[in-house]
Amino acid sequence: MDQAVRPLKKLARDVAALLLWLLLATPSWALDSQLSKYLGQAPASELTPGADHYGPVESTPPVAKIYAGDKVVGYAFVNADWVDSTGYSGQPIQILEGLSTTGKITGARLMAHHEPIVLIGIPVEKINTFIHGYVGRDVLSLSKSESDRPPVDIVSGATVTVTVIAESMVRAAVKVAEKEGMAGSAVAKAVVRELDPSHVAPNDWNVLVKEGSVGRLNMTVGEVTAAYKRAGNENGAQNPELDNPSDSFIDLYVAPVSVPAIGKRLLGEAGYAALVKSLTPGQGAILVAANGAYSFKGSGYVRGGLFDRFAVSQGDSSIRFRDLEHSKLGGVDVAGAPDFHDVDLFRTPKNVVFDPAQPWRFQLLAQRAYGARDKAFLTFDLNYQLPESYLKPLPAPATVINARAQGASTIEPSPPSEELAIWRTMWRGKTWDIGLLLAAIGVLTLIFFFQDFFVRRPVLYDRVRLAFLVFTLVWIGWIAQAQLSVVNVLAFLNALRTDFRWGYFLMAPLIFVLWFAAAASMLFWNRGAYCGWLCPFGALQELVNRLARRLNVPQLKISFGAHQRLTALKYIIFLVLFGVSLSDLGLAERLSEIEPFKTAIILRFARQWPFVLYAGAMIAASLFVERAFCRYLCPMGAALAMPARLRLFDWLRRYRECGNPCQRCGNECPVQAIHPEGHINPNECIQCLHCQMLYHHDQKCPVMIQRRLKREKFAASAAAHAPSAALPPRRKISETQSAP
Repeated sequence: MDQAVRPLKKLARDVAALLLWLLLATPSWALDSQLSKYLGQAPASELTPGADHYGPVESTPPVAKIYAGDKVVGYAFVNADWVDSTGYSGQPIQILEGLSTTGKITGARLMAHHEPIVLIGIPVEKINTFIHGYVGRDVLSLSKSESDRPPVDIVSGATVTVTVIAESMVRAAVKVAEKEGMAGSAVAKAVVRELDPSHVAPNDWNVLVKEGSVGRLNMTVGEVTAAYKRAGNENGAQNPELDNPSDSFIDLYVAPVSVPAIGKRLLGEAGYAALVKSLTPGQGAILVAANGAYSFKGSGYVRGGLFDRFAVSQGDSSIRFRDLEHSKLGGVDVAGAPDFHDVDLFRTPKNVVFDPAQPWRFQLLAQRAYGARDKAFLTFDLNYQLPESYLKPLPAPATVINARAQGASTIEPSPPSEELAIWRTMWRGKTWDIGLLLAAIGVLTLIFFFQDFFVRRPVLYDRVRLAFLVFTLVWIGWIAQAQLSVVNVLAFLNALRTDFRWGYFLMAPLIFVLWFAAAASMLFWNRGAYCGWLCPFGALQELVNRLARRLNVPQLKISFGAHQRLTALKYIIFLVLFGVSLSDLGLAERLSEIEPFKTAIILRFARQWPFVLYAGAMIAASLFVERAFCRYLCPMGAALAMPARLRLFDWLRRYRECGNPCQRCGNECPVQAIHPEGHINPNECIQCLHCQMLYHHDQKCPVMIQRRLKREKFAASAAAHAPSAALPPRRKISETQSAP
């Protein structure tokens, strides 16, 4: 049987080597501007309302003026011509944008992309809705503060794609604004001021609100509905929280209580003193109080400690809060303050510097549910600037004083700092998630290095493996959505022959960490470390099969000969996808839908019924054949299996008797990776360590049973010949009793 399969596998390796050579031999391509082409696909009125035609494409990078009659009313450009807009696919996301002469985005349309999650998972309508959220916004404000932007996490599962879209749209628009010399496009140097410790805040709530010490955002249900209508979001407009439009949607107040005058007034002297003790240098605190039908806390607080309905931004920092930085208060300690349903204190994270003397913004994410699972999102901003009475200017620096003394009218400003790379921003926002994933990988490494300790204790081994699989499915898969896919492999190989940059792949921190861990582990444990322990869909299949066995669902036994031939399917599938990707990466990404990962893990079955039906069928197959998809159809597993022979160590121990005559490990291997001859196929092994548990089991392994029986026989023989310590030594009859 093995003889019949070997030529097929050799052919697959040769074809893969040839295709890889062709891939790496293909020269890199350069992106030509598509502006002229795209202008023919979008009327001028779509990019700028009221416009009727475009001017000629000018300059390098290219831009075209937008006219209403003879008057210039805006500029049309493609984001990819001005900034790097490369997505996770390794190819640029191209968006046609319109910019008014006053620096506002007036229109935008997604024109071309190769993003896998959009091609085969997220409906493009959701991406377009996100893009349209930038229409009407001032690009200079967008460049200074992330809180002005629609939150990227409203498109679940496509964080990398929408982050690239957001950053490239804003940066390209800013560059166009600067090139066209729009008023205010050069950022003015801010006047540096500090808090005035002598200031005393008024002891009246209404006065505090009126002077701006306490910021307010007050909206009725009808006002929010009207905002949804203006944004063109009918789903949100038709699903209000309350039937009466005049009812309060939210009446929200914010105040920086780390400012001494405000903190003492709202928290009281004792409350402010306790707050100061809990803060580290540079750490701020904000009080948020609200009434109304809508809660600013959101479902994330209940679900996992993250407040997902609001954010605070200042400068380049966008701050989100977790329950560790939150305290619930009983009320506001100032005359005239209303009774609030929610009064909460939020401390800024310790790694974020918050300066209450500088402007900041509170952004509320409003969401309305419609249908079974969908939600409509809209953001509302509350700008906050500490009143002048709380501030005083800092003393002028010595360089400024000297320049003034010499009669200089201006001082050359320092050059602006380099823009933070997108991937750095994403890593900074995933610090906790990265730490947890690294900790899990560290635990798995310890399990492998000390595998003998675990496998000698079958119950402990089983509990540890079960817990790890549940963690992989729930946290790595459904929560963090870090599921590797063959799409990642195809994107990486395509980047090698085009314009390879590490930034492409660093934009998804958890995916990158998993890829690095999978690549490193192949040198030690082949593909088993990822496929057997860190793959969420693999974990789902194994857990489903465990449940099926517990319910006595009959298991389908596949002969080893048929199994060997079926395993070749996944290599063929991978090679087909690989070959197609050489000429049409987008088509290859669509064909990779043979993986049910995106449906079952990334999108959590919230998808069209054919995809859900297919994913359900793959999971149902694992009821009768453990990891059926992993064994026979997974192209990702095939891609990881090909370099399995490169591993440096063989950690799985075998006896001479394994396979001849004993077949126990082969019969019990969950993926049939053990040949009848007794050796383990590293291409199919998932390092579940079940065979190693049997290797040390003196009730199941024949070799260990024989050793145990010999030990028991030797112990029994030794006990029979040893003098009994419980009986006294024999004595002569004359010494114990008299003769008859």
